[in-house]
Amino acid sequence: MLALGMMVISGSAAARVRHPIGFADVAPGTIVVRTGERRLYYVVGPGETISYPVGVGKAGRQWAGHTYINGKYLHPAWSPPSEVRRDKPFLPDVIAGGASTNPMGVAAMTLNGGEYAIHGTNKPSSVGHFVSYGCIRMYNQDIADLYRRVGVGTPVVVTQ
Repeated sequence: MLALGMMVISGSAAARVRHPIGFADVAPGTIVVRTGERRLYYVVGPGETISYPVGVGKAGRQWAGHTYINGKYLHPAWSPPSEVRRDKPFLPDVIAGGASTNPMGVAAMTLNGGEYAIHGTNKPSSVGHFVSYGCIRMYNQDIADLYRRVGVGTPVVVTQ
């Protein structure tokens, strides 16, 4: 389905978009997260990306930098990091993968160098907002789509 230069991918909030400015120096196969836009872009070719809406870090919990995907997991279990546990001591030590209370959703891709991941969500209304402790949240159908497209070692650039 073509609409104003955007091709909507069926069953997903993702859109294939031409970006003539701003992605010229980014190699195909790179994920770019622009936290201010609350968008994740997967660069598929010269000036062409697949764009996804995301939830990003709330005030004081945002970060920027270069990293890469160092793990991929379907229906991951989740253990609250120390920062989350400090704010929410009532959380269990582990929430099983697939549980309705698991904030990781259907898939997660961990990022090298910290406790952050690009993952699905059990709260779709949070996508598009400043809501996390630094992770990048996606609609479950979008993380499933991106998960199929990228591998361990995929570069990730996070900018404000």
